Amino acid sequence: MASVSGSHAQAPASAETESPNTSYNPVLPGQTRAPKPTTATKVSTATAVQGLASGWAFEFLPDGRMIVTEKAGTLRIASKDGTLGKPITGVPKVDPKGQGGLLDVALSPSFASDRLIYLSYSEPREKGNGTTVARAKLVEENGAGKLDDVKIVFRQTPAYDGDKHYGSRLIFAADGKLFVTVGERSDKTPRVQAQDLASGLGKVFRIEPDGGVPKDNPFAGSDKSKPEIWSYGHRNVQGIALDPDGRVWTIEHGPRGGDELNRPRAGLNYGWPEATYGIEYDGGKIAGGKTQAPGTVQPVYYWDPVIAPSSLTLYQGTVFPSWSNSFLIGGLVSGGIVVVKLDGDTVVSEERVPLNERIRDVKVGPEGAVYALTDGPDGKILKLTPGSGT
Repeated sequence: MASVSGSHAQAPASAETESPNTSYNPVLPGQTRAPKPTTATKVSTATAVQGLASGWAFEFLPDGRMIVTEKAGTLRIASKDGTLGKPITGVPKVDPKGQGGLLDVALSPSFASDRLIYLSYSEPREKGNGTTVARAKLVEENGAGKLDDVKIVFRQTPAYDGDKHYGSRLIFAADGKLFVTVGERSDKTPRVQAQDLASGLGKVFRIEPDGGVPKDNPFAGSDKSKPEIWSYGHRNVQGIALDPDGRVWTIEHGPRGGDELNRPRAGLNYGWPEATYGIEYDGGKIAGGKTQAPGTVQPVYYWDPVIAPSSLTLYQGTVFPSWSNSFLIGGLVSGGIVVVKLDGDTVVSEERVPLNERIRDVKVGPEGAVYALTDGPDGKILKLTPGSGT
């Protein structure tokens, strides 16, 4: 049988079918529009939790219940049968305007013994607001919950009087250090501070659980840089995860085009707004149309048009074997979950799982099923298991 080659070979179809917003070409091979998997994953969905008021994040407790943040400043626990508990008291005051509010929640690595949780939120300040991280002890008594010993462990500075691009996701590394992602506040005036090491805008931070600065941080000991900074040149990082080797990965919103998957490394610059694969919302070029700049790191992968990524998690369950060690990405604009499989640091396939919902957060349950939090005032958490349909 003759082989098909050369100009007669048909390129594998990509998951993205829409035209790009720009005419930019990728710098690296496989940097965008990776092929779809040969076989699509079939899923069934069921509602695990409903009645959420603009939920933003959730996490599984050791006993299988979920703790959920709602944007207006409410923290709740959902029982294993999906029943929502009363609001937990003692939550810090938030500024819920625009994209702000109560954002991420993470459990202490020793939660089973110390009962500590970490919350990121847009904190009202004297001059505007900013992303803040607090930790507190979760106490449950007589069917009610409260936060005790609330302590702020991190404040993004400077404050800014805006309502966009707060980030913010939290994740503990294997060594117990806490990574905190933030945004650069969107507007043209503050966003250039993503390149300024004396500013806390547009950065990924690495701190001790009590808020201290790790001695091995790349800018620790500098009198010209914020010592909590791990990496910089970020736009609005709303997803962070660890890969099977424990390395940090992030996903961030681009402007019009140019959503990015990055692997932030200590002290490196990821380009924004000096280089981007996106354009302004009005169609204008950013940084003169440069997609690369000296001293900056290229994204591992980018999307044009955008998927509006909301979250990032690594799948290591057995329920979906084809997703093993893949990243699951919540898509707001794409309306579902985006699954990217990597070979080393290269994306080798991208799959779209349509859910017809704006997805705000994605987690893997203790049994290996996938759970997706929908956005908006009548939100729910969907449970995804293998399906038999198309």
